[in-house]
Amino acid sequence: MNRLRLGILLFALTALASLTGLKVGDPPGVQMQLFADAFLDTLNEEETATAVMPYNDERRVDWHFIPKKERKGLMMGQMNESQRAGALRLLRAALSEIGYFKSQQIRELEQVLHVLEGDGGNWDRDPMRYYVTIFGKPSDTDAWGFSFEGHHLSLNFVCRGGKIVDSTPQFMAANPATIMTRIDDPSVNLNKGTRVLRDEEQLAFDLVNSLNPAQATDAVIAEEAPSEIRFAGEPQADVAAPEGIAYATLNGKQRQVLRQLINTYIEVAPENIARQRTRQIIGDGWENIHFAWAGAKKPGIGHYYRIRGDSFLIEFVNTQADAVGNPANHIHCVYRDLTGDFDLPPAE
Repeated sequence: MNRLRLGILLFALTALASLTGLKVGDPPGVQMQLFADAFLDTLNEEETATAVMPYNDERRVDWHFIPKKERKGLMMGQMNESQRAGALRLLRAALSEIGYFKSQQIRELEQVLHVLEGDGGNWDRDPMRYYVTIFGKPSDTDAWGFSFEGHHLSLNFVCRGGKIVDSTPQFMAANPATIMTRIDDPSVNLNKGTRVLRDEEQLAFDLVNSLNPAQATDAVIAEEAPSEIRFAGEPQADVAAPEGIAYATLNGKQRQVLRQLINTYIEVAPENIARQRTRQIIGDGWENIHFAWAGAKKPGIGHYYRIRGDSFLIEFVNTQADAVGNPANHIHCVYRDLTGDFDLPPAE
């Protein structure tokens, strides 16, 4: 989705918001409730039975980003235009403008894969193969949840008392990580050179390559990158002691780059949620954050990093080839809440 199309869509969503009685500055949790109700009002009985599940249903914490033939929830491809607009309006309320833009580009990468793979692909690559699920009844008192999920995208939220009380796991991915060639197909809206998750990768390269030999000895935990992030699909991240180089041992410029890198994940959330994440990190202490690296320190060869604080975990891996065989051009990355994803108690 190019910026013009995004701007038009955001304008349309803003206009639609006025019809729901939203006020400028209403917190994201209030917006989500109103838009969830509006979306549900567009569904018939059968569609509602597919899209809505009990809050305590075990499927609420069943998340993943791999291609699947079936997922929980109502697929966008099974919705009419009004319902799809309502689903995206709800998603926009749950994310920042930056986060929403990335999510839509990730969906559009499915069309890129569809063209690149042709008839030889193993999966149905479709930007409409994303699923919306509401857990419980949207309420300004009781807890309820919202999931938006498909290939390479899993966004999970819990609201209570008109507030977003949890917004993780927050998973995003990109294949290709960089679109290497021009794709001459009218169905593709992304251009050659597009890097949907550019900052998530480039800032980490900037940081690891700025380390002196002693710092690199602390930061590098393996010569070869793992094939995948840890705890994929698990309700909680069961972490051990932090590894890597401590924030306190970085110089001023390196600390700034690390903060920028962390902020790249934080700013996917709406502004007030991003501020809460930042306050939590400050409360835990920047000095307790560790940055760990594995694999190559340049593009095109498998690489991995994780950033660990007392209350959060970031993981990033780029080891897989893209659809046409370019090595290490396929990113997976996640932000997790170590105080408990899905508003659950943390792993013990």
